Amino acid sequence: FDAPQRNEARDSTSSIDSLIRASLAKSGMSPADQAPPAELLRRVTLDLTGLPPTPEELAAFANAPTTDAYQAVVERLLDSKHFGERWTSLWMDVARYADSEGLGVDRSRKVWKYRDWLIEAFNEDKPYDRFIREQLAGDEFKEPTADSIIATGFQRLGVWDDEPVDPDQAYFDSLDDVVSVSGQAFLGLTIGCARCH
Repeated sequence: FDAPQRNEARDSTSSIDSLIRASLAKSGMSPADQAPPAELLRRVTLDLTGLPPTPEELAAFANAPTTDAYQAVVERLLDSKHFGERWTSLWMDVARYADSEGLGVDRSRKVWKYRDWLIEAFNEDKPYDRFIREQLAGDEFKEPTADSIIATGFQRLGVWDDEPVDPDQAYFDSLDDVVSVSGQAFLGLTIGCARCH
């Protein structure tokens, strides 16, 4: 598949831009103008950190809205501790993170070390294969570390009932939860139905 030729007169920066422009042209449409500097900075800051830019950051960027300045902003945001906090919040939804047990009296549980491990993993740009292995089997490494053991908190995040009516049923329900969430999180598959089929 050949990408359409780029029109260098436009601000196209990649072959994806060329594909989008070709699709728009086919529909008789044209791309929107580039966002003003303040809007561009706001978008990228909210996207990468979940926080709005400060007035000082807006003023500094408005005075020098070049490609190099934009790249510097992106690098600064990626290096910010808030980057990991923002993206960790999305992963915690996938992993079903909660600071409480989720049943009955809904007591608090201490799983914040896992949350902090996640933030650090995102901020240090941990390789994805390592990110997965540590969460699924960090305690089984040849030389496990405190961090790799904390990462296995992923498997302990489901609903927890410390006084189940049927302990065997509760045990298998917890195993099912780990398998189901692992399939959804790491494979993108809903495999919960495999328990009965």
